[in-house]
Amino acid sequence: MAGESPQHIVVLMGGWSSEREVSLSTGRGCASALRGEGFRVTEVDADRDLAARLAELRPDVCFNALHGRWGEDGTVQGLLDWMGLRYTHSGVLASALAMDKTRTKDVLAAAGLPVARSVIVPRAEAQARHVLPPPYVVKPNDEGSSVGIYIVAEGANRPPALADTMPDSVMVEAYVAGRELTCTVLRDRALAVTEIVTDGWYDYEAKYAEGGSRHVIPAEIPADVAEACRDFALRAHAALGCRSVSRTDFRWDEGGAGLVILETNTQPGMTPTSLTPEQAAEAGISFGALCRMLVEDAWHG
Repeated sequence: MAGESPQHIVVLMGGWSSEREVSLSTGRGCASALRGEGFRVTEVDADRDLAARLAELRPDVCFNALHGRWGEDGTVQGLLDWMGLRYTHSGVLASALAMDKTRTKDVLAAAGLPVARSVIVPRAEAQARHVLPPPYVVKPNDEGSSVGIYIVAEGANRPPALADTMPDSVMVEAYVAGRELTCTVLRDRALAVTEIVTDGWYDYEAKYAEGGSRHVIPAEIPADVAEACRDFALRAHAALGCRSVSRTDFRWDEGGAGLVILETNTQPGMTPTSLTPEQAAEAGISFGALCRMLVEDAWHG
């Protein structure tokens, strides 16, 4: 190990998943921030020759800014482990678990945390009949960033016509009404709770387009609900075996289902409109300091 602290950071970004563009945005922002923190940074657009590229560069730490399949499902994490390279965010198991929505629910439910009812069915079946009573949501089981979300409204006569790009098997999940909340865990600390306000569903466009959503931080909710969010986020982080940082998303149905976990994200977005950097800033942690913390965790972990 060269030196007592990491000097050369490779930022992994891009790739070939459906979330390539947001990954490029995340990666460029993080690379700039890390340079501002004094690191030597190389940006790598991940391709099929990634192992050879990393063997050539020999970084002290890989900053994983990849999103979607291959980048946050345990695949690149396994490659980096095999090569003996240190990397940010969660390891193989936590990444694979959190990317699989069904497995995530199994783990969270076993930990006593509230999740929405759901089933996995063939895409053809989800298009042929109402698998659950409306309202419900149809989505891929293993994609992030609200890619491929279909909402079937209460009273709908027909199931949705799904795009051919949807996987052969899909998740059908009971729709949870209410307000959208989220909470980041950084190391062993749950940060502020944010409410996400949109005109419709918090989909890919709402997440990443400028003006697509409004973030209220801290969320204007009762203190006990905010405390429950922080508690559940910490418990989800621990149950899934996350490392360094994660973000857990909720629906709060006041007077109905209460607080329900939607998912836990092991690779929270770090774009100009992303939630985790905003929550860190609310806690007095600059974007550069946040990126440095993730590198330090990888180096010492």
